Amino acid sequence: MASSQCLENPPTLTPTCGAGTVQVSGGLNTYVTGLSDSKLAILLISDVFGYEAALFRKLADKLAAAGFLVVAPDFFYGDPVDLSNPQFDRDAWMKAHNTDKGYEDAKPVIAALRRKGVSAIGAAGFCWGGKVAVQLASSDDIQAAVLLHPGLITDDEINEVRIPVAILGAEIDHATPPEQVKHFGEILSSKSELAFNVERIIVQQ
Repeated sequence: MASSQCLENPPTLTPTCGAGTVQVSGGLNTYVTGLSDSKLAILLISDVFGYEAALFRKLADKLAAAGFLVVAPDFFYGDPVDLSNPQFDRDAWMKAHNTDKGYEDAKPVIAALRRKGVSAIGAAGFCWGGKVAVQLASSDDIQAAVLLHPGLITDDEINEVRIPVAILGAEIDHATPPEQVKHFGEILSSKSELAFNVERIIVQQ
C-alpha cells in the first residue's frame, strides 16, 4: 500500500527523460539503463507514481553509472497514480495494482535478465515498490533487496526474508515509522545467517 507521504508529494512525470531507453522486458515496458552486457543487474521498483518520474529515472541512471544494468518496469501498465485527475479513485487503483500482482509481474522480468546472462540480481523498491521487493526477498529469484521508505510491510513478510536485505526508513513516515523499522531490525537480527542493514534516513532542512 502507498504511504500518505507519497500521495502528498507527486513527482513530475517525464516519459522522455533519462539516459536510458524504454524497452520491453518480461512483457512490460521497462526503462533500461547501463551496460547491456553487465552480469550485475538491479530491478528498480517505483512508488505509485511509476517509472516515468524524472527523479526516479535519474536514480536509475546513477546506479547504472556504478556498473549495473538497471531495469525499471512499468508495473502499472501506463496507469500510475494521477492526482491531477479529480475522478481518481485511490481504492480502486490499489485494487487493480496490488503488490501481489507486482510480485508476479516481476518474475518474467527477472527471467529475461537471466536469459541475458545476468548472474546476480538485486531489487530496490520505493514505498509500493518496497512491498514488492520484500516479497521477492522471500524467494530465490534475487540475491539482495533494498526497501526504501517501504509501504505497509508485515512482521510475517520480514520473517520470510531469505536473502541479504537493507531497510532504509524515512525520518517521517506514517506507514512505516522509525519504531517499526527498528522492530524489523530486531526480527532480522534473530536470523544469524542473514546479512542485513536497517537505517533511518534523516533529511536536513
